[in-house]
Amino acid sequence: MLVLGSAALAAACGSGSESTTGPDTDLDGAALYSANCAACHGADLGGTDRGPSHLSIVYEPGHHSDDAFRAAISNGATQHHWDFGPMPPVDGLTDDEVDAVIDFVRTEQERQGFER
Repeated sequence: MLVLGSAALAAACGSGSESTTGPDTDLDGAALYSANCAACHGADLGGTDRGPSHLSIVYEPGHHSDDAFRAAISNGATQHHWDFGPMPPVDGLTDDEVDAVIDFVRTEQERQGFER
């Protein structure tokens, strides 16, 4: 989930968060995004003072693939597009939950369009 970042907010941007789904529930990418990503990337995906907008053209699929998002969520990411600092890994998400978050982001990118 990509090069995103916030060194100052490692704890606030997903670290230590608990999963919002269980074995008997459907994965809800919007809820997972809200719980794990929105503090830094904005509830509306428009970014905050702690992390960039996922609606930036930088995050279109041809520039940052779904695999780039997966790598950033799982491993964190060094900054290279922004001045937010490195993004810490987001702990506690299963592979299916990560995919649900990415699906939500991609759906919102299509719905809202990209900032230029």
